[in-house]
Amino acid sequence: MIGRLLGIDHGDKRIGLAVSDAMGVSARELAIIESRGSTHDFAAIRRFAHAERVVGVVVGVPHNPNAPAGVKTQAELVREWIAGLRDAVDLPVVEVSEYLTSEEARRLARDQKRGARAKIDDLAARVILQSYLDALSYGSATFPTAANRP
Repeated sequence: MIGRLLGIDHGDKRIGLAVSDAMGVSARELAIIESRGSTHDFAAIRRFAHAERVVGVVVGVPHNPNAPAGVKTQAELVREWIAGLRDAVDLPVVEVSEYLTSEEARRLARDQKRGARAKIDDLAARVILQSYLDALSYGSATFPTAANRP
């Protein structure tokens, strides 16, 4: 795949962003957006996507196999947010599992010598995006083209 991707770690308070290189090999952290509602968040994401010339978006979705039946999960809330994002950006959007992302982001923060209370949302986005890029390179994932968007 040729083209830059934007990785997103969605949270209630903050949204972490990461971006890939043009060859789709590696991801780097980009920014942390303080969430102020979908309209603001989507506008900020559009600005970053335009500035970085991305061709698509990868969003992490939390997975909780132990969620009780009948209770709205964080995954469902994130998927609702993603539906709004799809309407707000003219780019393909892919959902991926963010299983164990926080642990890996905390390890990266320690490696970078970030303080114990430093925000790591951008690192979580980097982990999400890098694992997706790795899956693409191994052939275990595909990226939708404009013709086969969800």
